[in-house]
Amino acid sequence: MRNFFTVLGGMGTTATESFIHGVNTRVEAHKDQDWPNYLVFNHASMPDRTAYITGESDVSPVPELLEDIRQADALGTDFIVLTCNTAHYFYDELQNATQKPILHMPHIAVEALAKLSRDNEPIHRVGLLATVGSMKAGVYEREITRAGYEFVAPEPQLQARITSLIYDDVKGNNGLNEARYIRVLHDMLYKHNLDAVILGCTELSVLNEHFPRPELNVIDAQLETIYKTIELSTASALASASR
Repeated sequence: MRNFFTVLGGMGTTATESFIHGVNTRVEAHKDQDWPNYLVFNHASMPDRTAYITGESDVSPVPELLEDIRQADALGTDFIVLTCNTAHYFYDELQNATQKPILHMPHIAVEALAKLSRDNEPIHRVGLLATVGSMKAGVYEREITRAGYEFVAPEPQLQARITSLIYDDVKGNNGLNEARYIRVLHDMLYKHNLDAVILGCTELSVLNEHFPRPELNVIDAQLETIYKTIELSTASALASASR
């Protein structure tokens, strides 16, 4: 197979399925050959990223991520999508292992805040809903502050509710609870006087897929990465056709 991208997924599997579904439903296709070529690594046995970052585990996911990248390189991938926000803590090490671009989901999400600024009032205060690992890693905080916004993290009680949505409802497959999810969104946005909030965990993107709230200033990092993936895969296909 030529002209394909690779998804490093399985972190978790439901979120990876959501990413692929998001790509497939947004591509303008009228026949089999119109869809993009892609390869999915559903690496569900990947060591827990948050546990390693927070020191609860000494088993790093990096060796297995690097092995997946080596395999994708050997097969000739055009670019790589890392569909786990927390794993971007290791982004520099992963990108240094390949000459093929790895999409940076936090950077893509923060870039998308500019669209909200054009459509509504200027964006100043930006909150993040993510894993404890992502919060500790600080990847989103750096991207948000570098772009000139004020970063706002949830207080411990709200973070516990976010963690429960991620690990109990989605990863734990205990069912998606719309009311719990919407209450978390509202509490984060309005109790912290935010202009926007970023969903910086692909499990939260699963909830957003099922219970979208377009009236709220919410940036879904996975959804923005889906748009970028389609853009790059289309460009790759066009470049190949012109050769």
